[in-house]
Amino acid sequence: MFIIDAHLDLAMNAMEWNRDLRLPVNDIRKREEGLNDKPDRAKGTVSLHELRKGQIGLVVATQIARYVEPGNPLPGWNSPEQAWAQTQAQLAWYKAMEKEGEMIMIKDVKELDKHLGLWTSNKNGDKKPIGYILSLEGADSLVTIDHLDLAYQYGLRALGPAHYGPGRYANGTDATGKMNANGLALLRRMEELNIILDATHLCDDAFWQAMDHFNGPVWASHNNCRALVNHNRQFSDEMIKTLIEKNAVIGAALDAWMIVPNWQRSISNPGEMQCNLEKIIDHIDHICQLAGNSLHSGIGSDLDGGFGKEQSPYDLETITDLQNIPALLAKRGYNPGDIKNIMHDNWIRFLRRAWRDS
Repeated sequence: MFIIDAHLDLAMNAMEWNRDLRLPVNDIRKREEGLNDKPDRAKGTVSLHELRKGQIGLVVATQIARYVEPGNPLPGWNSPEQAWAQTQAQLAWYKAMEKEGEMIMIKDVKELDKHLGLWTSNKNGDKKPIGYILSLEGADSLVTIDHLDLAYQYGLRALGPAHYGPGRYANGTDATGKMNANGLALLRRMEELNIILDATHLCDDAFWQAMDHFNGPVWASHNNCRALVNHNRQFSDEMIKTLIEKNAVIGAALDAWMIVPNWQRSISNPGEMQCNLEKIIDHIDHICQLAGNSLHSGIGSDLDGGFGKEQSPYDLETITDLQNIPALLAKRGYNPGDIKNIMHDNWIRFLRRAWRDS
């Protein structure tokens, strides 16, 4: 089945993890054997080869670079200008992959329909390009709001104002506090440019403020349910209901600590915590039950978003195994139409609505 994954940090893996994502995952793992600079070395699950193999033909692919003030223990760059430069290096990688025929940027309905037509045809055989919608995860790298216009010109179509901790425009996971004046100005300019607001990672204060101030298209690319895993990184039922009212789609994230409760970083493992793909169905189903339909759930895996197999469902070897989700949904009683909604149709309908006047 054709799959859309609404959140993958592909360029981060290429530029900061130094992974040649054109290779099969097993080849990337072999190159990383013996490395210990990152906890997921030799445990990655994502590559362009695997996306193609798993019929994951369209993704939301990120640029990401956090600015950190002195005293902030989070990893990041020491100036917004450095963060901006890192996002431009990531953009250069996407462009290099386009030149190689590995990827193709999707910016409007015409390009979307053309790409979907290619993936439903027999053209190009096994070498179809992976379509990507460019998203910025965390707005810290926008040195000024004018940089948003520059980003839109090169193809940015979605933006999450926050990531972890305090941000220059909005506060994110594990932080509190509303957006500042620049954050509200950013929302206004996003609305004018018709850039999708990604509500993922917004702290509760900033989330509710954004819902009150932003009238453009909203989605949550990779977020799970607080009712199942009680942490501020997840959405409460009230937040999910508000997103449903705004015709949002919420992508299920496959980071183990977001799937099962009581996960301890660097201590827990997926087997002992019984973290498998069945558990992510619980989150998808919770959103569907709140909505009363299957129109607001999707996949936003976040696989290899700073973690690998050590922090993924134990029955997922590579991202190709997203193909096992339809059978698990059917086992829960979801009909073929519901399953197509969750695996791709919800994202497609969302994009067509968001881009219809662009």
